[in-house]
Amino acid sequence: YPREIEEFLFRHPKVQSVQVFGVPDARYGEEVCAWITLKPGEQCTEQEIRDFCRDQIAHYKVPRYIRFVDDMPMTITGKLQKFVMRDQMIRELGIADTKTA
Repeated sequence: YPREIEEFLFRHPKVQSVQVFGVPDARYGEEVCAWITLKPGEQCTEQEIRDFCRDQIAHYKVPRYIRFVDDMPMTITGKLQKFVMRDQMIRELGIADTKTA
């Protein structure tokens, strides 16, 4: 359901682009993480994104981890590299990369 969450977050007036992916979690298997680029001149907080999601999407679809980034990692041909985002979050959060489905 990452695409469903991405499509919902695109509706936020400050969001320019968003990528959603899972990161390992000992309790739930995976938790939702969103990388967001904001429209030029906009500022936003993680809590503002969570408030936007509240009562609009299922609680388990609300991203636990939210990062605001200037750009997304891309291949030389312009394809997104979600595995790079995921690996970076795993390192940043200091969590073990357990294999998930």
